[in-house]
Amino acid sequence: MPHYRIKEAADLLGVSDDTVRRWVDAGDLDAALDGSGRKVLDGAQLAAWAVRTAQAAPDPSGVARSARNRFVGIVTHVVSDTVMSQVEMLCGGQRVVSLMSTEAVRELGLEPGSLAVAVVKATTVIVETPGGLA
Repeated sequence: MPHYRIKEAADLLGVSDDTVRRWVDAGDLDAALDGSGRKVLDGAQLAAWAVRTAQAAPDPSGVARSARNRFVGIVTHVVSDTVMSQVEMLCGGQRVVSLMSTEAVRELGLEPGSLAVAVVKATTVIVETPGGLA
């Protein structure tokens, strides 16, 4: 069962070390001591807590759709040529990149600072683990 140090948990949750320490002190998360005497969090408990407390940004589009993977964010960069564009967004701390027609970029008014929703509908999702373990 994986365990995460305070700093690692904070990085995974996108918060500061101090925030995780406050959650531990408040009893929201349980911490144990590892062999070196450092506080660690149980990975399964951390995952369950993350799901319970996750709050996605509200989807401003008001559109119902079958795709469940919707990421609300802010456009950070747009590179266009006459036919195609690359649009980068920051969604909950994650970088999302989309390639689309330059015509679509113009029609949607996408520019740095625009609020947008990235919708992902795919049958293939690749999952990797650190350390090259198979």
